[in-house]
Amino acid sequence: MSDFRARFRIGQPIHHKLFDYRGVVIDVDPIFQGSEDWYEMMALSCPPKDKPWYHVIVHNSVHNTYVAEQNLEPDLSGEQIIHPDLDNYFSDFSEGIYLPIKRSN
Repeated sequence: MSDFRARFRIGQPIHHKLFDYRGVVIDVDPIFQGSEDWYEMMALSCPPKDKPWYHVIVHNSVHNTYVAEQNLEPDLSGEQIIHPDLDNYFSDFSEGIYLPIKRSN
């Protein structure tokens, strides 16, 4: 795990290559953290478990998704994401990236 390198970062807009939706990354797992049952039922393309997985809020939806890195690409549209939970994670949208809310400990 010391060689962990995620292609996308928190606040980065993405596009899902298989399901053609836009979203924004709200968290990154260095490897798959879901259950085996969930993987068997939901990860139909059998993406690698030993690569990064992303928690994503989906544009024009109320849904969040858990997506393998291989299924994502940058969203270069420059358009903002519309999601009811967006303000719970981000404070601003600047230069194509959402800025995470700074939380005190």
